Amino acid sequence: MIPASFDYVAPTSVEEALAALAQYGDEAKVIAGGQSLLPVLRMRLNAPEWVIDLGRIDSLRGVRDEGDSILVGAMTRHCDVATDPLVAEHAALVAHATATVADEQVRHRGTFGGALAHADPAGDLGAPALALDAELVIAGPAGERVVPAADFFQGLFETAVSDDELLTGVRIPKHTGWSAHYEKFVRVAHQWPICAVGATLKVSGGVIEGAAIGLTNMGATPLRAAGVEQALVGQQATEEVVRSAAALAADGVEPPSDLNGDADYRRHLVTVLTRRAITQALGG
Repeated sequence: MIPASFDYVAPTSVEEALAALAQYGDEAKVIAGGQSLLPVLRMRLNAPEWVIDLGRIDSLRGVRDEGDSILVGAMTRHCDVATDPLVAEHAALVAHATATVADEQVRHRGTFGGALAHADPAGDLGAPALALDAELVIAGPAGERVVPAADFFQGLFETAVSDDELLTGVRIPKHTGWSAHYEKFVRVAHQWPICAVGATLKVSGGVIEGAAIGLTNMGATPLRAAGVEQALVGQQATEEVVRSAAALAADGVEPPSDLNGDADYRRHLVTVLTRRAITQALGG
């Protein structure tokens, strides 16, 4: 289908983009890489009067070293995040997860910030951001504010970004030396995951000193598997420890039921994927 007609503006700075949002208000939609918005427009599920394209704001691209953290610009493409040396060294879980997003075409157009702002519970990037205690940098009329990932995702396709604000970057604390793996289960290639698990671990002398586990598509928002983390930390990195900890992955979750699988199926699946993710992160 062809989208309904709309007017188009392409600001070259965050300030210009915020001014356009203020001017056009509810009649406007912001487009980043367009991998979520364009299908919606083509199906005419939304028909904005204005589309504000962030693609010409160069300051929102790239990855920067900020000492104890790295900052990923909101308009950085998935393919660039997945291959960036800073991300690989200091946030390996993000690199692993981003490399699995959809297919090559989507990864060369879609953006890191756009995916997080869309907040699809089946999206691959929310759980890694949550597991790594990322902070989301948001710009608005009152200036800049920073929201922890734990507070950013507020519901199904809902985030802490207000209608007059923009997500400009994602600050990720460095997890240098932490191993990682992102394990996802799909019915067909490149589909949204029925369920996925991101695991990143700090191991020294065979002992797990740190663990962070994020769950994808196990609720209305990304989730942390706190029980699994607690069961791993301080323990020897053995198969028995991993299996016992992974069995806790479904504790307290309320997964959806749909054509791909009901809630009970997902509760079982997440324990299997958690065991696989941890095992792979441990090098097995």
